Amino acid sequence: MKYTRTTALAAIGVVATLSLTACGNDGPEKDSSSKGASSSSASSSDGGSSQSSHAKSGSGKGTQTRAGAANGATKTGGKVKFCKTEDLAIDARDAAPDAASGRIDITMINRGSTTCSATGFAGVDIKDVDHTSSPIERGRAQPRVTNLKPGDAAVFNLAYAIDKNGDGHTHPTHIQVTPPNETHTVNLKWPAGAGKIKGAYTDVEVYPTHTTK
Repeated sequence: MKYTRTTALAAIGVVATLSLTACGNDGPEKDSSSKGASSSSASSSDGGSSQSSHAKSGSGKGTQTRAGAANGATKTGGKVKFCKTEDLAIDARDAAPDAASGRIDITMINRGSTTCSATGFAGVDIKDVDHTSSPIERGRAQPRVTNLKPGDAAVFNLAYAIDKNGDGHTHPTHIQVTPPNETHTVNLKWPAGAGKIKGAYTDVEVYPTHTTK
């Protein structure tokens, strides 16, 4: 009987040990799972913060991308490359609306074989009879998307007040034009008959391109 009681007590001890072991295993597994979930949540949270931080740090690039789209650099289905100077037929003419307002219209025709973008401000310098050249400031206007199919034309203008009293000291001979987003320049003659510029070349403004349609 004593032997049997001892055996029974030993068996109970083994069962108790196994139960404690099982409980002990359940605890860490739950903690580990909880920690994993917390880590996952933290990782997800950090990922969101990281993306937000990345978006802020790359805002300049994002802005450029939006600006590119607004400037006609892209369109649905693919990209539209900017027009190359060599693919544009460019000329200038006097287009003054009245005796007081001077305006030079500069037209660019796409003579290439594919659609291109002429969106934005062209670079303009006016060359004087004394062989100096002066860069022309941009007027306050927002560029409009100006995509040109082969044969299409874009136009931009130079605006200034006409000197009716002969007080001006400018004597323009040529207009040097660099199309938007290009580096190659064309040299155009100042239109014959165009009104004289009142003030200095700093009083002349260039406006962005737009289509003629």
